[in-house]
Amino acid sequence: MIAPAQPSPHEKMKFQLGLRQRGISDQAVLKAMGDVPREMFVASLDRGHAYRDTPLGIACGQTISQPFVVAYMTEQLEVQPTHRVLEIGTGSGYQAAIVSRLCRDVVSLERYRTLADRARLALAELGCPNVEVILGDGFDIPPTLGTFDRIIVTAAMEEVPPALLERLEPGGVLIAPVGPHDGRQTLVRIVRGADGFTREELLAVRFVPALHGVAREL
Repeated sequence: MIAPAQPSPHEKMKFQLGLRQRGISDQAVLKAMGDVPREMFVASLDRGHAYRDTPLGIACGQTISQPFVVAYMTEQLEVQPTHRVLEIGTGSGYQAAIVSRLCRDVVSLERYRTLADRARLALAELGCPNVEVILGDGFDIPPTLGTFDRIIVTAAMEEVPPALLERLEPGGVLIAPVGPHDGRQTLVRIVRGADGFTREELLAVRFVPALHGVAREL
């Protein structure tokens, strides 16, 4: 059997340069993107393409987002070292790994057991003890999880549920792709202020849909 291709040092350098050229300027985010090996989170046959700026397929019909979108969403979150972050949609675990380098704790909910199990293994191998992956419904978050300083949603929601916004601490920030499941969405940034929520539209994106419930299939 031929071993899957591995990314070259040149590809990794080009990857970092591409993020800077597209406007990612937060040095902590750039360092996290450089430190976390994306090849650990893609399918083995895709490892040679791990540093291309494109989404790649993973199990359960889901995708790992393109690196620029991961970096952009992370930058827009403005994560601080003391923050507690909620992620809706663990997927491969790559986004959680990036955010974990910038904050105190990450709680990540995933509706597919296969993805949750694989993400836990990858995150453990990488050394991310501050990430907890939970099999669960991102539309029905257990009350015991409490509130969060930041929330990042990595699947398309037609609308951000009020119940999810209520999980934000005062001054908290939520980033989510919002729009129809069968087309393009808009990445929105919602901030919880003293007088309510403010919403800013950022970028046109395309994500797989966020679905209710825990998936029956593995």
